[in-house]
Amino acid sequence: MHRAQLVAMARHNIAHTRAGSIALAPAVQRVPARHYTDPARFERERARIFRRLPLLLATSVELPKPGDYCALEAVGMPVLLCRGGDGQVRAFANLCRHRGAQLVPEGCGRARRFVCPYHAWSYDTDGALVGIMDEAEFGAVARESHGLVKLPVLERAGLIWVTPDPHSTLDIAHFLSGYDALLSSFAFERWTLLERREVKGPNWKLAFDGYLDLYHLPILHKDTFGADFPNRALYHAFGPHQRVDAPNPALLELEAKPEAMWPTEMLNTGVWTIFPHVSIATFDTGLRGVLLSQLFPGAEVGESRTVQSYLVATPPESEEQRKALDAQWELLGYVVEQEDYATGFRQQAALQSGALPAVMFGRNEGGGQTFHAWVERLLETDDEALTGALCAPVSASFQP
Repeated sequence: MHRAQLVAMARHNIAHTRAGSIALAPAVQRVPARHYTDPARFERERARIFRRLPLLLATSVELPKPGDYCALEAVGMPVLLCRGGDGQVRAFANLCRHRGAQLVPEGCGRARRFVCPYHAWSYDTDGALVGIMDEAEFGAVARESHGLVKLPVLERAGLIWVTPDPHSTLDIAHFLSGYDALLSSFAFERWTLLERREVKGPNWKLAFDGYLDLYHLPILHKDTFGADFPNRALYHAFGPHQRVDAPNPALLELEAKPEAMWPTEMLNTGVWTIFPHVSIATFDTGLRGVLLSQLFPGAEVGESRTVQSYLVATPPESEEQRKALDAQWELLGYVVEQEDYATGFRQQAALQSGALPAVMFGRNEGGGQTFHAWVERLLETDDEALTGALCAPVSASFQP
């Protein structure tokens, strides 16, 4: 089914490429500038979006074997991901049930047991409490009810989602809205993670706007790579998630071939955004690759952090290939930090002045309109209505 959807999107692209057109939103939309600067709203976003929704926290290639684990922090929740002996990935709060000490520092490794560095309580890779130091002297503790605190987790398409709320009842598969089936066309579970870094950015929405925006490419990035890209975008929505692509003349050559012969790598180009915080941008330097960006709100309204991971479908086999990948990695880092986010920080300061009541998203910027409409909907949705809120399309309508 997902291939049929990819082919349909390619035909949609071909039609717009031939017509020299793009699909346009009904009207220009305005988003109040305070949505980027209000500290109270920012805290509400952290609580009602990032702490309630599934977040993409890791890739399957980071946890290839039983016993592999990764520890990280996500919007205030210390998370421990581990692949158990049965091959399943599990997620826990990274804290001991005794006094809450973190079991392992941030990073990845391998372990048969997780031993608390404070009092040596120990847990297996399924999260079960298996050892209590000086148990007879400590006193009776029901081990079966004092395992690690579980977090909802789902591994699909070579990617791992975790909801940083142990009490969440939101079904992660429902939240993905079938988008994971499309992402499975990449087969990320067979890719190689080459590089990773963290970049500081402005307000998380200000930063994420750029991942949905092709309008700025030949302007802001004119001296790096933007001159080779159009400033026109095609958007496809799957629940709150969106694929962004540009009219692509290269797809025209596929029309003469049977659809079964259309290469998958030509069908999944562009930027695949996963609400609320992930962008997967495709690149080709002779080796097929993606820049996977995980964006998280910072400690204050004007701050965010982005974890960038560079994955390739085939590891480099020659020094020439490695140099090409290294050059691409350095270019992408410069573009994001020195062009996108540097502009975003200046934009943040300007909006903070209060001189502008609202920012605009044009009819050609439907992706940004849709993103902000989803943010607004989820801020206004109570826990019991969250599942239903993800079922219907949004209508973007903001006024200052």
